[in-house]
Amino acid sequence: MKRPATERSEQFKSVRIGIILFFGALIGFAAYDAFCKHMLATYPAPLMNLTRYTAVVTIAAFWLIRSTRQGVDWRLWRSPHKALLMWRSVMLSIVATCFMAALIWMPLAEATAIYFTAPLIMVAVSPWLLGERVGRVQWAAVITGFFGMLLIVRPGADLPLLGTVLMAISAVCYALFQVLTRRLSGLVPSPIQYSYMALTCLVITGVPALFMLPEVMPPFSDLALLLAAGAGSGLAQFLLLGAFKRVQASVLAPLNYVQLLLAVLISAFWFDRIPDAIAMAGILLITACGAFLALRRAQPKS
Repeated sequence: MKRPATERSEQFKSVRIGIILFFGALIGFAAYDAFCKHMLATYPAPLMNLTRYTAVVTIAAFWLIRSTRQGVDWRLWRSPHKALLMWRSVMLSIVATCFMAALIWMPLAEATAIYFTAPLIMVAVSPWLLGERVGRVQWAAVITGFFGMLLIVRPGADLPLLGTVLMAISAVCYALFQVLTRRLSGLVPSPIQYSYMALTCLVITGVPALFMLPEVMPPFSDLALLLAAGAGSGLAQFLLLGAFKRVQASVLAPLNYVQLLLAVLISAFWFDRIPDAIAMAGILLITACGAFLALRRAQPKS
C-alpha cells in the first residue's frame, strides 16, 4: 500500500532537515577542533577544557530543567543504570583530556584521522562487549583501516610520539563511549545522559585545570571567546540529536567522515600543514573502511 504523496513529502522534508542539521553539527565540531588547535598556542589545554565544559554544563542545566516539564526526573543520583552512565561519561572525559593535549603537538588532519579509527575499534570490540557477530569482510575492513592508520603514524612521518599515543587513547576511549551509548539507547532519557556527561567531564577535566591555570589569566574578551566556543561545541551536540530524531543513525553514519575531510582542508588552508601523499593515502583508507562498515550496518538483515 502506497503512502499518500503528502506523507512522503513530509518525510522527505524531515530527512532533508535532519541531514542539514547533521552537517551543521559536523561543521561545528571541525570548527571547534580548529579553534582549539589555534588557541592552544596561547592557553593550556586544561583551561580550554574547563571553559568548554563550564559552558556545556550550563546548557545541560537548562535542558534538564526544561525536560522536567515532560516528566524527566532531574535528580541524576536516582537515574537507572548509573554505572553505565558513569563509565560512558568517564570515557568521554578521557577523550576530551587526551584529544586536547594531543592537539598541542599533532597536526589537525593527522590527529583527526587517528581519532576516526574509533568506529573501526568499535566494530573490533563489539563481539565481546555487545555480542555482535563480525564477519570476514568486516574484519578485513577493520584491518585495512588500521593499516591506513599505520600509514599516518609510520616511522619517519615526523609525528610526535606523545601526541600520537594520546590520540590513539582518545580513539579507543571514544569507541568504548560509542559502545556504552548503544547499550544505554532507549534506557535513559537523553537529557540525563547529556547531564551526566557534562558534569563528569567538567569535574575530571576541570579539577586539574585549577592547579594548572596560567600565571596571567586571559583577558575578558578571550575568556568570553573560550566560553562561547565551548557553548558552540555543546550546541553542535544538539544539532546532532536533532538530526538523529529525523534520520536513522545508519543513514547518517557514513556522513561522519565529512568531518575528516573538513579537518584536512582546515589543516591545509588555516595551518598551512598539508598531509604528505602517504598520510593522505592512510586518511583515505580510514575513510573508505569506516564508511563501508557504516553502510554495511545500514543494510537490512535477511
